[in-house]
Amino acid sequence: MAAALHLFPALLLALLSRAPRAGAARRDVLELGDADFSYLASEHETMLVTFYAPWCGHCKKLAPEFEKAAGRLKGSVQLAKVDCTAHSDTCARFGVTGYPTLKIFRFGRDSAPYDGPRTAEGMHQYMRKQTGPDSVHLKTKDDLDEFVNNYEASIVGVFSGESPPLQVFLQAAALLRDQFRFAHVSDLQPVSDYDVPPQCVLLFRPPRLSSMFEDSLVVFRDQLTVSSLRRFIRDHIYGLCPHMTVDNRDRLRVRDLLTTFYDLDYRLNPRGSRYWRNRVLKVASQFKGRGLTFSVANKKDFLSELEEEFGLGTSDGDVPLVTIRTRLGHKFTMREEFTRDGGSLQRFLEDYFSGGLKRYIRSEPVPERNQGAVKVVVAESFDEVVNDPRKDVLIQFFSPSCPNCKRLEPVYTQLAHLLTSDPDIVVAKMNGVENDVPPSYEVQGFPTIYFSPVGKKDEPIQYKGGRELPDLLRFLKRESSHSLSLGGSKEEL
Repeated sequence: MAAALHLFPALLLALLSRAPRAGAARRDVLELGDADFSYLASEHETMLVTFYAPWCGHCKKLAPEFEKAAGRLKGSVQLAKVDCTAHSDTCARFGVTGYPTLKIFRFGRDSAPYDGPRTAEGMHQYMRKQTGPDSVHLKTKDDLDEFVNNYEASIVGVFSGESPPLQVFLQAAALLRDQFRFAHVSDLQPVSDYDVPPQCVLLFRPPRLSSMFEDSLVVFRDQLTVSSLRRFIRDHIYGLCPHMTVDNRDRLRVRDLLTTFYDLDYRLNPRGSRYWRNRVLKVASQFKGRGLTFSVANKKDFLSELEEEFGLGTSDGDVPLVTIRTRLGHKFTMREEFTRDGGSLQRFLEDYFSGGLKRYIRSEPVPERNQGAVKVVVAESFDEVVNDPRKDVLIQFFSPSCPNCKRLEPVYTQLAHLLTSDPDIVVAKMNGVENDVPPSYEVQGFPTIYFSPVGKKDEPIQYKGGRELPDLLRFLKRESSHSLSLGGSKEEL
């Protein structure tokens, strides 16, 4: 009791400090801390909390999107933030080790990590699915019509009473509700307009994406398990040509993906959006089952990607742009203008499947002179230099603006000079900002160093040691396919 009384003044002070001043606008994002987190968080059924640090660049980028999402979710989901530099006890209690960390709370209890999009629209869509029941119980035809007439796809379970399959369906809905919309009926009356059996699951694709080229309703009739339902949704949710957005692109790009970019906006321009998609669908239906997924996207949402990753100008008015990105990171662009009869797209696909297309590689020009001790590699010369089967290659991926890269440069150059007389090893570097990095080289920051040994060019080794000369030399001695030659003689390092 004494401890509780001791905490009361601090809690009261914290609450008063958060009360809006007269005439001041009330913010939609709660500011919580050590003194009041448990007390205030427990008042909200669903709450999204960002744990941040004021100096964190990613946190600053997230902040305006978080504020916008808070306004859109007002009344259904509360958004809150905790400054971990001022309230370290709360952040430690919830295992926060990096910034920003986003978590979903239910009545003050840590429910799940938030792993959805970090845009206002993405957070809005994601968190809307976190409210209410895992699966909505539909009782009438009107309930069903209202539920499936939505911008997103709908999964509806059809069951007879409180059957065991319904419990499996509800379990799947609880696990997948952050990705998809679920509802169920407990008798056949709401689905009497559809010729479906009891104990099945219906997948309704979004009405805006309906077309003559595929069914808008797909029926799951197999034995119902969480895994089988998950596979069914994964294989059928997007259909022949889904609408790719910033928020779902990662889920679509797990496969080889062709995307047609144009002025797509189903809310403001539904007719124009359907016009070009129907032309894509017509061609896509001819290449169905050949391992390529099709999609359409709003060009304005992907301007920087089109320009920086594919080298495509984006000021061509209404003319769609077409790209292919494979799971391995290979990129192709359609250079012929998209024709209204779809002929250009068909020719592009025929060339792609026959192996006649040249991959697009974003690359600086190949250096005319490359006489320095550290060899300059660009994307166009990567295979020739780094994948030379006769040589071990140490390659550094750098950014011209990276301070750590600049500090490493003299050490890296000294290493290259020591090894210039060794004909079996190359010390190289590549600008990782201006050139496409091969998929097998995972570069999360700069500088990143890899070693590509003879006989294992498809298994490069990332260097994670110190950045002084002896550290690099010890690594090369251990991993090199031959005894290193320093200054013209074989040496033990």
